[in-house]
Amino acid sequence: METKRIIFHVDVNSAFLSWESSNRLSLDANAIDLRTINSVIGGDSSSRHGIVLAKSTSAKKYGIVTGEPLSQAKNKCPDLVIVPPNFEIYNRCSSQLIQLLYEYTPTLYQFSIDEAFLDMSETWHLFGQTPVDVANKLRCRIQQELGFTVNIGIAPNKLLAKMASDFKKPNLCHTLFYDEIPTKMWPLPVEELFFVGPSAANRFHTLGIHTIYDLAHSDLMMLKHHIGGKYAEFIHAYANGIDDEPVEVEEEKSKGCGNSTTLAKDVCDADSAHQVLLALSETVGFRLRKANISCSCITVEIKYADFHKKSHQMTLSDVTNSTYAIYEAACHLFDEFWDKSPIRLLGVRATKLDENEYSQLSLFQTEKSEKLTKLDAAIDSIRNKFGTDSVKRASFLKEDAVCNHRLGKPGK
Repeated sequence: METKRIIFHVDVNSAFLSWESSNRLSLDANAIDLRTINSVIGGDSSSRHGIVLAKSTSAKKYGIVTGEPLSQAKNKCPDLVIVPPNFEIYNRCSSQLIQLLYEYTPTLYQFSIDEAFLDMSETWHLFGQTPVDVANKLRCRIQQELGFTVNIGIAPNKLLAKMASDFKKPNLCHTLFYDEIPTKMWPLPVEELFFVGPSAANRFHTLGIHTIYDLAHSDLMMLKHHIGGKYAEFIHAYANGIDDEPVEVEEEKSKGCGNSTTLAKDVCDADSAHQVLLALSETVGFRLRKANISCSCITVEIKYADFHKKSHQMTLSDVTNSTYAIYEAACHLFDEFWDKSPIRLLGVRATKLDENEYSQLSLFQTEKSEKLTKLDAAIDSIRNKFGTDSVKRASFLKEDAVCNHRLGKPGK
């Protein structure tokens, strides 16, 4: 099918294991290839509770899953080989991959340490006869020059490219164009749709929705009633292959005010995550107010224990720089797309900035919001005079608080 837009999603196969193996083999040609045995890359037991970060294909057959305790994985597979992570190697391999990918297009977004989206619409014809031809040449080049394999999804948008790259692995290219959705995507279980986590999948199952086809052909009003309006709208669109989000380069993504934090331990419950989001929202709100600017879009980013990242954003009805408004939006977004997996990093970013000092107030400005604005101003005044730690929220003073102080310095 002809299409004006061509998006590649490049995904490293068993990234940490592949990178660890290729590094060992480059140092010793007789070294055991970890990808061919029952093996996992295991987290730092002193700070990460000894969790599985990556697993080989054969280890997966024992039911070992990313994020589970190493002790539990060892019980499932007694001869399991556990290798500690070496992030210096992984970051180097990731950088080498991204540097190579930039040779094919300037419009690239690194989605995680081992994934990237490439907008090839204007450049694919420079490298081959068809997009599939180009993807296969790229895949082979990565294997030959960098020593590891990737899957590449080829599609007219990011969602379908991501779905395509998850088809049969390893070391393969797959297409998912609009006319292929009925045969390639709709028959899949609903939980295989991007952004459908275990909790959402369970809710869909109770509604009799078991495949992506079922979701795509469900009544949207019914979905809104049962699972919430915003999530229902975008996940119903996803099930129909609709995704208009562009591949944005990092410089465009960075235009905003944000903060993120890598957590000392995995967060596995919503209350703790909300507390982190509150601390982050305080920092973001403080920076906005200090610069006399407001925002109309909030983004929440999650990096899971397996280092995969997801983000979700919403446009606000009015511009704001209120800590409470930012926090409320962040919690709404988080509750909407968190899939219950252990969280390693959380981030909050405010974008679509408005530097107009006299931004129009909402006609629905409430007495509560006016009081919150005055409270923000009072807290900012105290912190500007006596330091950021001079005022702390009571929730941060609890012994079991995930955030017992303000979280670091805001990102750019």
